[in-house]
Amino acid sequence: MPTPDPSPRRAFGIGLYAPAGFAAEPAAVERAVARLRAAGHRVTVDPTCGTRWQRFSASDDDRLAAVLRMAADPLVELAIAVRGGYGWSRLLDRLDFAALARSGTRWLGHSDFTAFQLAALAHAGLKTFAGPMAAGDFGAETPSAFTLDHCFRLLAAERDTVACALDGPDLACEGTLWGGNLAMVAHLVGTPHLPDIEGGILFLEDVGEHPYRIERMLYQLQYAGILERQRALVLGSFNGYQSAGSDDGYDFAAMVAHARARFGVPVLTGLPFGHCPDKLTLPVGGRCALKLRGGEARLVFSDYVA
Repeated sequence: MPTPDPSPRRAFGIGLYAPAGFAAEPAAVERAVARLRAAGHRVTVDPTCGTRWQRFSASDDDRLAAVLRMAADPLVELAIAVRGGYGWSRLLDRLDFAALARSGTRWLGHSDFTAFQLAALAHAGLKTFAGPMAAGDFGAETPSAFTLDHCFRLLAAERDTVACALDGPDLACEGTLWGGNLAMVAHLVGTPHLPDIEGGILFLEDVGEHPYRIERMLYQLQYAGILERQRALVLGSFNGYQSAGSDDGYDFAAMVAHARARFGVPVLTGLPFGHCPDKLTLPVGGRCALKLRGGEARLVFSDYVA
């Protein structure tokens, strides 16, 4: 289990909203609200948390309005997405990212939320947080104590240090921390919504993607000239897929070995982040100093407070 350094705690004004998929389990949202309030946070629940339209929480117009409500509400310091799914891609060209940055609202989520995070960084330099979401994490029947604790420790501090086990070559590097869901990162290649990061630390995760599809998306990033410009590629959780009889030994480990041989960037694995119970909260657009020696890593996050 990764261990964070102690850092301050404080109560936040939190807004829950559903910018993409609908809340498949309303009880999970109720548990999230109760748990956050019990921890001392003030919680505002947007109407989109309880509605459904097709596979989304609401129409594009209504989901866009929910984002704007989060940014405009003076009681909402931290906006937490209920879940991912799909939906942010429909909204990117309709958002005023400069105005969202001026609002001072902090934004937290992962999965499909990656599209918003990277577009916000590309268009306005807006730093956001890749981490737990309302339904699957804060509203889990048995939530991860580490996930909840690290989230609010990092958000309450100006600097955070985490020690964890990573597999990869010994190295020491520092750069802009960015990335998120691999499918969403690859989806934004060639668009104005992907930030141009030189010398960064790129972290990636995904769910339900077979290793060959993961490799194919990594090749997309390689052929686009992105991987070779990073100081490190750090892989988190890649789960939810089944091997096929035709793989003949080609699994996630084989894919990683191939990536290490071909992509010209240090590839590390084991980051506690993604579609998994125990996840770090990562400041997208902030700084990360990474040191790995003998499988033990130290990550220092900074420059993420507006």
